[in-house]
Amino acid sequence: MSDDPRPTRRVALKVLGASLGAGAFARALAPLQQIEKYTSPAEFLQKHYRELSRDELHAVLRRLEGETKNRYGREVTIRDIRPTEGVQFAYALNLSVCIGCRRCVEACHVENNHDRASHQSYIRVLEMEQGSLDMERGRTDYDHAVPAPGHFYMPVQCQQCQNPPCTKVCPVEATWQEADGIVVVDYNWCIGCRYCEAACPYHARRFNWRAPEIPADEINPQQSYLSNRIRPQGVVEKCTFCLHRTREGRLPACLEACPTGARVFGNVADPDSEIRWVLEHKRIFVLKEELGTMPRFFYFFDV
Repeated sequence: MSDDPRPTRRVALKVLGASLGAGAFARALAPLQQIEKYTSPAEFLQKHYRELSRDELHAVLRRLEGETKNRYGREVTIRDIRPTEGVQFAYALNLSVCIGCRRCVEACHVENNHDRASHQSYIRVLEMEQGSLDMERGRTDYDHAVPAPGHFYMPVQCQQCQNPPCTKVCPVEATWQEADGIVVVDYNWCIGCRYCEAACPYHARRFNWRAPEIPADEINPQQSYLSNRIRPQGVVEKCTFCLHRTREGRLPACLEACPTGARVFGNVADPDSEIRWVLEHKRIFVLKEELGTMPRFFYFFDV
């Protein structure tokens, strides 16, 4: 008998069903009715990421690489990249120079192996009227030349909150905050209840209603278990500050794609970092400060 304190994913589903009641449980998990044809028995019975031994995790990574090869026809490398001690990541965005071109959206789409048909991305760019910070009035469906007179642009993605409401509502602990501040998801443990999606006040989580479809030659083969590997159908996914890049000293894909230099990323624990300089010298603000989520994503204007 296993001494693993966490139940299997199958047991977790049964527990959730008992707590919700049959009717509510069926409605909550309706999108998962077709998941079995995309989920191997080994995946369904896999232990939680944080309970896997080194050897077990190695076997999981090799299995996922093989499944990706079989399903998508592409050789990939999936690694487990851990936080670095003493690093606290944060992001800042200069709204004075963002032009709403949405190249960050496209870069996220490609880097993170999103479904091509839905053109999914972890970033939404809101077109806002000058003089207003009401996110509910922002538009994401603009199709005119940018920047448009009388408007500014506000990209919104996961805020990597220091007090994340999303992690508190997960009934199976499939999402948590890591030591460097990044909120992650164990996509093999997520049961798709979407509680975290409802709890996020920034609309930063995405539900995979179907298995992602990506041509083999468009797949980013350099992947990480907790970030940009191809996610299965029926799970909730999110931005991870491109941890497969940033934990190895590189910059997020969205930042590298920005043509105006609007984005600043780095380690706030480093007093000489650019992000630390921005936080100390600019008039920064966070979205929905009144909620007490304490975002690690900051905004500022050059005024």
